[in-house]
Amino acid sequence: MTTVLTVSAPAPARRSRLRWLLAAGWVAHVVLRLWLYRYHAGPVANPDETGYLLAARWLAGGPGADLSGSTFYRGGYPLLLVPIFRLTSDPVLAYRLVVVAGSMAAAGAYPLAYLLLRRFGVGRRVALVTAFVAGLSPALLVFPGLALADAILPALVLAWLLAVHDLVAYGSARAGAAAGALSAFAMAAHLRGTVLLAVCVLVAVAAMSSRREPRVRLRRAVPSPRPWEALYRRVRAMAYRRRTALVATAVAGVVAAAGQALNGPLAAALYPGGTRDLSGLLLTRLTSADGQAWALSGAAGQLWYLVAGTWGLAGVGLAGAAALLVRRSAPYPHRVLAAALLLTTLGIAYASSAALPDEHRVGNYVYGRYLACVAVAWTLAGLVALLKGGRRAVVRLALAAAALTAATGGVAAWYAGDRLRRYHFIAFDFPEVIFLTGDGDSLDLISASVPALIMLSCLAGAAFVTTGRGRILVVGVLALIDVAFAAGQAPARPSGADWLPDPPPGRVAVDRRVRWNLWVPLAYRVSWTEIELYDGGPPDGACTAVVPYGTAPPPGWAATGRGGAGTGWTSWSNERC
Repeated sequence: MTTVLTVSAPAPARRSRLRWLLAAGWVAHVVLRLWLYRYHAGPVANPDETGYLLAARWLAGGPGADLSGSTFYRGGYPLLLVPIFRLTSDPVLAYRLVVVAGSMAAAGAYPLAYLLLRRFGVGRRVALVTAFVAGLSPALLVFPGLALADAILPALVLAWLLAVHDLVAYGSARAGAAAGALSAFAMAAHLRGTVLLAVCVLVAVAAMSSRREPRVRLRRAVPSPRPWEALYRRVRAMAYRRRTALVATAVAGVVAAAGQALNGPLAAALYPGGTRDLSGLLLTRLTSADGQAWALSGAAGQLWYLVAGTWGLAGVGLAGAAALLVRRSAPYPHRVLAAALLLTTLGIAYASSAALPDEHRVGNYVYGRYLACVAVAWTLAGLVALLKGGRRAVVRLALAAAALTAATGGVAAWYAGDRLRRYHFIAFDFPEVIFLTGDGDSLDLISASVPALIMLSCLAGAAFVTTGRGRILVVGVLALIDVAFAAGQAPARPSGADWLPDPPPGRVAVDRRVRWNLWVPLAYRVSWTEIELYDGGPPDGACTAVVPYGTAPPPGWAATGRGGAGTGWTSWSNERC
């Protein structure tokens, strides 16, 4: 007797309705971000934003700048912005279009989150609502309004996780190619992507050596295999896995080589005097006891921020992933995905902390930006654990998340000591913490941890008191928190005051004594030529010179009266221009 295995496919009408719902949700997320960023007209996070913008402008054939001695801003993200600078040279319009592109990329996390939730067995309706709310995560609201690689990394990580799952679950060569390409592109866009690429290679090797037969997606009824076909199928599955792993590594290698070919000329053009040597600092930290203490405590501070900045959900997800790894009855693709995300998170936290220079700021010890790329993924993991776990599991995971918060925060506070109070607090580094504490001038780990744990209790409590479809209440509680955070990000109309120079057309020169936080954004504002840095007198042929305030102009130059003591600069005009 022949048994038949059938797989029911969604009706065409249902698939069409699903596509429309995903498209409508994506549009809603884009509109929300455009409203939040409607006053963004120029870079504010310098030198990072300006470094990416100048790279994009140079790649589009425009003028560059001399950023020697600065951190190297890789070309993967600027490459995506090249069409914008091909379209316009107006720095304000270009920046607004960059914000639109970042908003569209961040909104793409919604359909990607939906697909990931479906891979983990979440029902269609619950997945739609959960993914939409997860799209309101702070990591997807803070950075897309800025010209930073962080605007695209969260969605990129979700797409990579989706590809990794399909690579392992189905042995899909297409998924392997996507996983390799996405991880290699992430490396071309930011140093954090190196960890993503390394984990991708490990997953490919694991898939090649695994004895498990990949599942096959069936679109029609097929007869079950006969006994004599089992050996043939196993051999074919092994060959299929090896082909998929080879495709993943080959595509990763090609894209990584292309990224290196892009970054080499970019570094030579914009950093002629060399870049900041982060690799040398990383090696020093890794080979000394003091360096290891710095790296491990900084990683703990980043993990604390990850958990607190997701209102405890990342802690639930981390605990759930660890439990999944040791449970052999769990689906193999889910275990591989949990391991990949854990390795990526810990690798980024450790490596980025080890390579971080001591800049005498609080963010050296507790920082959230580097792990923001995985924050949405861990939010989804935490939600899945609360939605699908039993009541005892919910309690255990919530307690584990609270313990992780206390442990990581305690390590960071112990190592940093009073430097958390003495060092410079930059509000841009702590949007979620400021929301938790209401204090935009300092960091108190206890004052931030308590509200985060209260929010975690509310989320876990909603999961504990409900069952079945009622568990969607967890998503409702998260929506209230995220909407409150988004409301706090609502923009205020700018005052119109502008402290940067606004030189007329012509060659522009800047005295090297002028602070970097003035001439770096000026290099982007001056869109018609590359500004010239000089020592001594202004170069011949320059029409405008920007100098420290109070400096008298030499013969042939006249003070314009712009700037002032409050800005720290003044400008001269060349009488021969």
